[in-house]
Amino acid sequence: MLKSTRRHFFHIGYHGARYSGWQKLSKAITVQEVIETVLSKILKQPVAINGCGRTDAKVHASQYFFHADIPDNLDFDLLFRLNKLLPDDIAVFDIIPMQGDPHARFDGVIRTYDYFIHNYKDPFLSNFSSLYPDQDLDLDAMKKAVSILPHYTDFRALCKTPDRIEHTICHVKSAGLYIDGNGSKLRFNITANRFLYKMIRITVGRLLEIGKGQMSTDEFEFYIANKQTPKIIIPAHPQGLYLSKVTYRYLDLEPRSAFSLLNSTDWYPL
Repeated sequence: MLKSTRRHFFHIGYHGARYSGWQKLSKAITVQEVIETVLSKILKQPVAINGCGRTDAKVHASQYFFHADIPDNLDFDLLFRLNKLLPDDIAVFDIIPMQGDPHARFDGVIRTYDYFIHNYKDPFLSNFSSLYPDQDLDLDAMKKAVSILPHYTDFRALCKTPDRIEHTICHVKSAGLYIDGNGSKLRFNITANRFLYKMIRITVGRLLEIGKGQMSTDEFEFYIANKQTPKIIIPAHPQGLYLSKVTYRYLDLEPRSAFSLLNSTDWYPL
């Protein structure tokens, strides 16, 4: 006899270094594929999962949600079994039964990303943060550029493929730049209702150009204001990027991951 199913939200985190992103692909290992395979094995039936968004190859998520319709009232601890069978770089924090048919992707109202940079070679940071060595960056100029972001809503200039989507409107709630106590690490934080393809990595790439004097803040704002995509776009490295919080009107959980070594230091706003 078939068991009735119920929609559940799964609160997870993952280290993306060895994955080709979240979204399932035909010829590459992805986070979605690994979880679907394990979940289907445990439940002894095919299970499709829907994530709260895509992440690029090597990008991390300290908070991520997906939903799945699974049998209700299981007679075993699914959370325990999932974490036992999943690899160490994927963790399930909570499994939350939901009412109705909420959608992990379409119902998300706020998303926050963090991007980490370190300026010296460190084997313990290489997969968790992006190395940009020996940069004498103009932090004041970078801070000014970051402060521009919440004043605009159309970010066509910061999208890799703007013509492939319906619109390039994003409502940026906040954006900030932080530095650690010894000045060797930077953290860029941004919160908005949605983000465009490679938008954050392109933004960080521009901020680094501004910091190195290769682009002025006026040029940066000109591109955004005039919705112009520069001919050359160099996104920042993927491994520094984290999806760090996803909020729903009906669900707002604190992240369970702590950015590993990166949160062991104090961060100060610029």
